[in-house]
Amino acid sequence: MTQTQARTAVVFPGMGRFDFAGAGRFLVLDPYARARLASADEVLGFSVLERFHDEGADYSEYAQLAFLVSSLAAADRAEDRWGMRPDVCAGVSFGQKAAAAYTGALDFPDVVRMTAELARCEKEFFATEHTDVVTHAVYRVPDEEFRALLETMRARGEWFEVSGELDRGFFMVSLPEPRLDAFVRAVRDLGGYSMYTMRPPVHAAAFGALRRRAEAEVFARYRIGAPRLPVVSDADGSVVETAEAMRTMLLDTFDRAIRWPDMVASMVELGVGTLCVTGADDMFHRLNCTVRNFDVLAVNPKNALRPKPPAVRVRAAA
Repeated sequence: MTQTQARTAVVFPGMGRFDFAGAGRFLVLDPYARARLASADEVLGFSVLERFHDEGADYSEYAQLAFLVSSLAAADRAEDRWGMRPDVCAGVSFGQKAAAAYTGALDFPDVVRMTAELARCEKEFFATEHTDVVTHAVYRVPDEEFRALLETMRARGEWFEVSGELDRGFFMVSLPEPRLDAFVRAVRDLGGYSMYTMRPPVHAAAFGALRRRAEAEVFARYRIGAPRLPVVSDADGSVVETAEAMRTMLLDTFDRAIRWPDMVASMVELGVGTLCVTGADDMFHRLNCTVRNFDVLAVNPKNALRPKPPAVRVRAAA
């Protein structure tokens, strides 16, 4: 990939650890965030900012709402202040919700309502189902040895699922929490590193019942339209352009693994040369497969308020 290619993609990242200490200043001071918050507050009938401040633990309903707002506000700023005009859109994991709003597949008030309702749905589901399962991220693991480790675990009858492939040697694995320490030790023995553990877990075929519940209890109340930009699916890199495909993609997030390298390959094929990653992200804009293929402009709560273009800009390798 060379920097002569003109197409741009806006990428809404998945949700990592997100708290008021890291994002509060942006949400309070940024005019684009304040405008989005005002709309969200009107829809919900309460102050998202206040509840995020008071109760916004990682992945809580209020943290999710604040993350959605911050992602779209960063995109608003990138458009208005720095001329972002994307040809393609992508949302990774939770970032699909922002992608749905940005591309007009759902209007912003409906995405806000859906985000709150899905957060409650997931919380209720995992309170009684798969209560001992977590999703753990590992990186810098040698691929062949790591896959051999997984085969050994499978041969012993241990349940697990690969919930995400983010880069070479970078995976997310869902497994029972009582097996986590042994798994971390095995990864360490391979020379790999542990990154973080997610509770509740995500993106596993075992959560098909959650998908069906979300579809029946939440999605059934919303009319999802066709996106006005091509959207790259995080499950397989396919290009989503119809209402039906958009709905399927949003549901796939419950029980299909995310595959960022497939998304990268698809965007390369679409002629994308620049990625604008808008929202709180410490990972996707820095991954090797990202910076090898694109120029990257990251607009996030940590840098968006700076007076000059706030990019963490990385020149793609020629």
